[in-house]
Amino acid sequence: MDRSNSLWHLENIDISGIFCPQKVESGALDQQKHRDHKRGEYIFLPEEDADKVYFISEGRVKIGSYNEEGKEITKAILGPGEVFGELSVLSKEHETRRDFAYAMEKTSTCILSMDEIASLMREYTGFSLFMMKLMGRRILQMEKRLESLVFKDSRTRIIEFLYNLANDKGQRVGYEVVVRKFMTHQEIANLTATSRQTVTTILNDLRNRNILTFNRKRLLVRDMDLLEKEMSSTGV
Repeated sequence: MDRSNSLWHLENIDISGIFCPQKVESGALDQQKHRDHKRGEYIFLPEEDADKVYFISEGRVKIGSYNEEGKEITKAILGPGEVFGELSVLSKEHETRRDFAYAMEKTSTCILSMDEIASLMREYTGFSLFMMKLMGRRILQMEKRLESLVFKDSRTRIIEFLYNLANDKGQRVGYEVVVRKFMTHQEIANLTATSRQTVTTILNDLRNRNILTFNRKRLLVRDMDLLEKEMSSTGV
């Protein structure tokens, strides 16, 4: 997989070391920066102050919002090594958040305030460039997702999502690619604006044709080339 696209590899700087500094005398994480969150806990909610950026050291976090009818809209599911809340950097003073962040399992985050972020961006060119690339990457991801919702049918969106998931977060094992902690069918449906039943049907079809296999713990893509062909040959 192209690991150069992973957020923690941008500019080859130690993002974990920046977000989770260690005390020299004990090796323990600074408790003022480190937070543990229980499964089902909201890390932040809409209308809260947008004054911090978070780094996931362990667990999974869902980023989403609610529409006027109160329906949940899932925007991203992030894992260890990824950063969220970064749009705080672009926010005006005392501006509030529009999204929520929700711990999908036991999760640990390391936190930087806006003052700390500003200081690091002034002091380290690499960190400043990392933050700009991070925000640009997220905006590009949202643009691609919007284009997919407008121009592609449900099957294409789901297969494209699976391909990108394997390509971005998968680990090659021989000729196959494995994604640990595979998402539920409902989570995939939320991210692709489809139904759980449609996701289940397409996954079962791809499994029956030996393109991939899956269970609750992992996705195993047996042939990335075939999966890519499925993505390009699906009608729009």
